[in-house]
Amino acid sequence: MSNTVIEINNLSKVYGSGTTGFKALDSLNLTVNQGEIFGYLGPNGAGKTTTIRMLLDLIRPTTGTATILGKDAQTDSIELHRRIGFLPGELGIWKNEKSINIIKYVARLRGGVDMKYVNYLAEQFQFDMSKKVREYSTGNKRKLGLILALMNKPELLILDEPTSGLDPLMQQTFHQLMAEHKNAGRTVFLSSHVLSEVQAICDRVAILRNGELKAVESVEKLTHVEFRWITVEFRDGVPDKQLFTTLSGVSDVDVNGKTAKMRLMGDIDPLLRVINDHYIVDLRANDPSLEDIFLAFYDDK
Repeated sequence: MSNTVIEINNLSKVYGSGTTGFKALDSLNLTVNQGEIFGYLGPNGAGKTTTIRMLLDLIRPTTGTATILGKDAQTDSIELHRRIGFLPGELGIWKNEKSINIIKYVARLRGGVDMKYVNYLAEQFQFDMSKKVREYSTGNKRKLGLILALMNKPELLILDEPTSGLDPLMQQTFHQLMAEHKNAGRTVFLSSHVLSEVQAICDRVAILRNGELKAVESVEKLTHVEFRWITVEFRDGVPDKQLFTTLSGVSDVDVNGKTAKMRLMGDIDPLLRVINDHYIVDLRANDPSLEDIFLAFYDDK
């Protein structure tokens, strides 16, 4: 049996036609494996939500195919919806109904849910299920959406900006629940703008730009690239900035007071030689963050 949970082949979506048509997604090819947390990154308009909507058969692709859990995302969508937990970017739900009634209603639609697990989720999120939806803050509405997505322990979770509106403590709780979901052999497909979150919990990451896939890598490999950030603190002030900008492999030099920060590709020895005659208080080398990598893919220079 294949361990591929999502398989996308040449998936495209064009809105409109002719010269006025807008290509929201362009020939996407992607696989997501069982038991991994997969991050799907890109700014607004990159095509992330369009991808999710096609996976759930909420909209139809212009070309291409997608299979989920070995089933066709279109022809088998009803069966798949029973096996998928979904949190949309914006949760539209009955404002005047108590959340416990909504949870029980959705549980019946899914054919039964372990209420002990629901209570566990509510406890973890510190969520009061007795209130009406209109009484909740944005963060509490997000908690309700997460409980609805998680409560039947689905084989696949598809989450669109899941921690939007959650405070840092609840974000950590979310990370813990995602780890539990993964450890049980289940899969998470996670669209997010929160790069620190993706770096903390995801196994692999896809970067999308203007509807085109730019990279798919493990988080570890993606963040261990050829360049580093070098920060040098001088006792007597930073020497001429040109001293650094003329060095091969050095770019993005920023001087602030007695500190110079720069991006370095390659060996550090040439830099050490040019600063050898100056009194160095501190020198630090840092690997790029996922945010640095992400921004590099969106640099139009």
